[in-house]
Amino acid sequence: MAQIGLYAVPVFLLSIFVMAFIKNTNAFDDFVEGAKEGLGTAASLLPNLVGMIVGVKVFLASGILDSISAMLDPLLSRINLHPQLLPLMILRPLSGSATVGYASELINIHGPDSLVGRLASVMQASSDTTIYIITVYFAAVGLKEMKHALKLGLITDLFAFGLAIVAVSLFF
Repeated sequence: MAQIGLYAVPVFLLSIFVMAFIKNTNAFDDFVEGAKEGLGTAASLLPNLVGMIVGVKVFLASGILDSISAMLDPLLSRINLHPQLLPLMILRPLSGSATVGYASELINIHGPDSLVGRLASVMQASSDTTIYIITVYFAAVGLKEMKHALKLGLITDLFAFGLAIVAVSLFF
């Protein structure tokens, strides 16, 4: 299996050049043109990404996350959900790297085989960075109206978190 991995990329690149030769096209010029388009797309996305990253950092530094967790602690304890999982559920739609860091911290504190560790892992794996994805994709295609996609994405994340709780409760 390791040998396949070593040869996969060179074989793929070679096949591109063989196909370009067969079709009598200049693969390098096409590559350069695609790279120019990619740089233009990246440059157009940069303001949206910077704005989102700054917003996430301000949100995390403000302490609002801790306040929300403390406020919802009585409700979470009724449904047997550890209150330290709420920040993970709030962060997940915003930032993948913040969620990975927070989930790693929870796993280090509670252990990978604990209920909290398993829930953190399944919640992280079964949901996505909805706000990040919507920001990037909508900016890439130039769409401004994203409220319906945002609502649907966040509802899907809530559904994924609920299913993660059910699945971990049933299987572990």
